[in-house]
Amino acid sequence: MLLLILGFIVGGFVIIMGGGGAALYLGILTLVAHVSPSTATATSLYASIPSLIIGAYSHYRTGNMKFNYGNKMLITAVPFTIIGTILSHYISSKIYSWLIFLVFFCLGLQIIYQSFGKKKASKKMNPNHSYLFGVLSGLMVGIAGMSGGGPVVAGLLLMGLTMPQAAASSSYVLIVTSIVGLFMHATTGHIAWGAGSLLLFGAIIGAAIMPRVLARFDQRKVTKILRPTIGIIMLIMAFTSIF
Repeated sequence: MLLLILGFIVGGFVIIMGGGGAALYLGILTLVAHVSPSTATATSLYASIPSLIIGAYSHYRTGNMKFNYGNKMLITAVPFTIIGTILSHYISSKIYSWLIFLVFFCLGLQIIYQSFGKKKASKKMNPNHSYLFGVLSGLMVGIAGMSGGGPVVAGLLLMGLTMPQAAASSSYVLIVTSIVGLFMHATTGHIAWGAGSLLLFGAIIGAAIMPRVLARFDQRKVTKILRPTIGIIMLIMAFTSIF
């Protein structure tokens, strides 16, 4: 029951925020289900994919999906997911933790500044920066089994998309990268089918409900609240990655 409830909470929350939740599932599997790190890596991706698909479909029906941005990210995200999986055998966890800290810290600060800074300073990034954020996302999926939603959502927000549009487009990108990451990680680690399935079922329910709830509110107000929230979450994730 605890895994089902946690799956529901994570599935609903991360779909609103535009992530896949694999990093959160990773923590739940290791701390609650006491799964080994290698097994948790593959299982976290397995648990996140179905809820991502359902959430992406719900987002698509709201009309917020921006495929042009997502496709640009996928061009670099997919190959770097494969590269990241190969590199994961050679990069120490300490070095990876500091790399994640730098990425999340810089993106978090920039999003918060964009949210509260002066209007003239809130300049949108070039859409071609999508390729760079695709690289960061792919490496996160490949190296650590995370869904890579952080840099994807951050990049989309910095390029001027509203929060609902960023969440919708991110879920589309993460479906592909998570499937590639699951296939790559499953070859080196086992999947905890029981614990993973409990998280999966809870997440499916949460992911199906939350996008419809989000669509009922004004996008500008949602973005005004969730944009700085994303920035704060990224700063928290930055510091938790090194402590």
